[in-house]
Amino acid sequence: MLLNYLKIALRNLLRNSSYSIINIGGLGVGMAVAMLIGLWVFDEISYNSYLPEYQRVAQVYQHQTINARIVTQDAVPYPLGGELQKVYGSDFKYIVMSSWTNSHILSRGDTSITKMGNFMDVDAGKLLALKMIAGTRDGLRDPNSILLSQSVAHALFGDKDPINALLKLDTNLDVKVTGVYEDIPPSNFDELTFIVPWELYTVSQPWVKNVAQSWGTNSFQCFVQMADHAEMTSLSRKIIHTKYNRVDPDDRKFNAEIFLHPMSDWHLHSQWENGVPSGGLIEYVWLFGITGAFVLLLACINFMNLSTARSEQRAKEVGIRKSIGSLRKQLITQFMSESLLVVCLAFMVTIILVSLSLPTFNTLSGKQMTLPFDRIGFWVISVSFMIITGVLAGSYPALYLSSFQPVKVLKGVLKAGRYAALPRRILVVVQFTVSVTLIIGTLVVYRQIQFTKDRPVGYDRNGIVMLQQKSPQFQGKFDVLRNELKRTGAAQEVAESSSPLTGVWSNNGGFDWEGKDPALQADFATVWITSEYGKTVDWKVVDGRDFSSDMVSDTTAIIINQAAIKFMGIEDPVGKTVDWGEGYRYKIIGVVSDLLMGSPFHEVKQTIYFKAKENNSWMILKLNPALSTHEALSRAEQVFKQYLPGVPFDYMFADVEHAQKFASEERIGTLSGIFAGLAVFISCLGLLGLASFVAEQRTKEIGIRKVLGASVASLWQMLSKDFVILVLAACVIAIPLSYYFTQDWLKNYPYHTTISWWLFAATIAGAVVLTLMMVSFQAIKAALSNPVRSLRSE
Repeated sequence: MLLNYLKIALRNLLRNSSYSIINIGGLGVGMAVAMLIGLWVFDEISYNSYLPEYQRVAQVYQHQTINARIVTQDAVPYPLGGELQKVYGSDFKYIVMSSWTNSHILSRGDTSITKMGNFMDVDAGKLLALKMIAGTRDGLRDPNSILLSQSVAHALFGDKDPINALLKLDTNLDVKVTGVYEDIPPSNFDELTFIVPWELYTVSQPWVKNVAQSWGTNSFQCFVQMADHAEMTSLSRKIIHTKYNRVDPDDRKFNAEIFLHPMSDWHLHSQWENGVPSGGLIEYVWLFGITGAFVLLLACINFMNLSTARSEQRAKEVGIRKSIGSLRKQLITQFMSESLLVVCLAFMVTIILVSLSLPTFNTLSGKQMTLPFDRIGFWVISVSFMIITGVLAGSYPALYLSSFQPVKVLKGVLKAGRYAALPRRILVVVQFTVSVTLIIGTLVVYRQIQFTKDRPVGYDRNGIVMLQQKSPQFQGKFDVLRNELKRTGAAQEVAESSSPLTGVWSNNGGFDWEGKDPALQADFATVWITSEYGKTVDWKVVDGRDFSSDMVSDTTAIIINQAAIKFMGIEDPVGKTVDWGEGYRYKIIGVVSDLLMGSPFHEVKQTIYFKAKENNSWMILKLNPALSTHEALSRAEQVFKQYLPGVPFDYMFADVEHAQKFASEERIGTLSGIFAGLAVFISCLGLLGLASFVAEQRTKEIGIRKVLGASVASLWQMLSKDFVILVLAACVIAIPLSYYFTQDWLKNYPYHTTISWWLFAATIAGAVVLTLMMVSFQAIKAALSNPVRSLRSE
């Protein structure tokens, strides 16, 4: 019997091939989109779960009251790790102090490479659960050791055994390889390609040694794994005043509160607002999760719409079957089996589409996902979905048509009621409401990205190259390097800075000025620069003057940006003084336009620029515009090789680094655009099928109207009008919905665009045009048909 049901189902699919293609194809595309989004969402929520006990791993954060607001940061003071171990050691399994993940030079003989790594405490290997290929996780107990990832070990040693081999770190520190571990999978630690001991950090970096006892310098990270008996929330409450109780009395005004931020929240819940979690990537997980659900809903609506529409034409078949003895449950099984067959075929299409599109989707989303055929959960979800969708789509013909009385059906007295098409019309409105909302949302995302891209950055990005000074060989060589770079024509100007041009590496408080509110705990971005900085980046001095290499007094002078003037609330700032700490007074000599060094989506922070002769962290070059970029870089490389042998010429362009700040939003915008486009495609596919069904259903009416003199245009208008009205109704619903959600999304960005009326007008116009395109083909085809053929059976 089941075989017979399948045979009849296949015959029906082949007999109505166009509807079958629309049904199977539309549902397959919708399921493919939902599956891709599902894989992305699963990858996001399982981020960092590679650690067996990641639920018990946390990073130590702190809240501080700065600029009249609670600021949350992951930077902590050096003594914190030791204090936690000393006072609360029984509550922790591991406590690991760490530097920030940064690029360093690894050298072996003539081979030098630049890789990302950290200085970390001896238990880092255990906390990170490193999978050792050679050596042990305890390799960091030797203060001059290094643990390498498998890829770095291969880059340096090839197939040779690296254990106990000697390397140079940053061209001046001798370290011995004591372990090789498997590359860490995608996670917050996946850039960690080598680890060197924390003790070596303290010994080799004088500034670290100087702040080793300072509770007021927040320049380090601290990772912990709780003991088995400890609980995250209660332990956070227990350690909350660890820093507050030990800072100088003057620093207690910042009201420091230490707490544990669990590893499970690092990736998705990374944003804080006034001391309260305010979201992060979890918002995009929800966004795409809902988008996937809606796209799948659109495909299911298509499937149900076309299934129920076509099923009405099978009333006579039901009548004949019942008259020759078919039971109602047999008819129900028949319709259900047909529906399930279509869903199964659509699922096969889905697997093919996902397999073909996954590499491209991985590139767009920055992932390394695969179809999890080996996971039972994947098959449980897939089979459950197929059953639910098949039952929902087949329920109408199965339950409604199987209840028909065969006598009425075969006499032709069974007519569809005036509201028979109402459910389908409602579903069409739902479809286009979702599609229009997605389109408007995508347009707003693109508009926001373009708005921030067009934002003035306050400096000339063209031809600006930044080099991080990773090796001690740079010390004392700024003047000679600058002179040689200019002499060879490689650079127009050269400067040094404590921060890259596209970021701020230092923030400090403790500033005081005339008129300052005594209760305000002021915090400024602080940047140390050489006097050539302004000419190199071509910043705009709006008041006063720039630093000068000829004026010795500039060592106690500062330049502030316009955001600082607004923050400080001072007028005519040039000539006024700013105190910092005890006994340090600086004179404001100039004001510059705001340099967009941080996030382009946020306001520029108040910034103070200090003059520093040399030995900063970054060198900034303005390439010679008279030369090609390749030629200028080639000449610069020769200069660096001459004066800094063994140091790789690693550079980055300021405009490229600035563009990278849009990567996340651009990725979201691209994916949103693709999903919105597919949603529209699915909706139009369903509209095409329904238009074809309506035209076929009204064939005889069209024939009669043509015989009575109706024109093709009037018939086209008659068939198109209802669909246009439905789409316009969907737009009326979608506009306030999309406005509400996009406005709420834009609130996440202090610097954001506005939503213009033309976005809605253009979307409505586009929706109407698409509707007319989909409907017109079937409408004109029906209007041009020969009325004799449609009426001869009457």
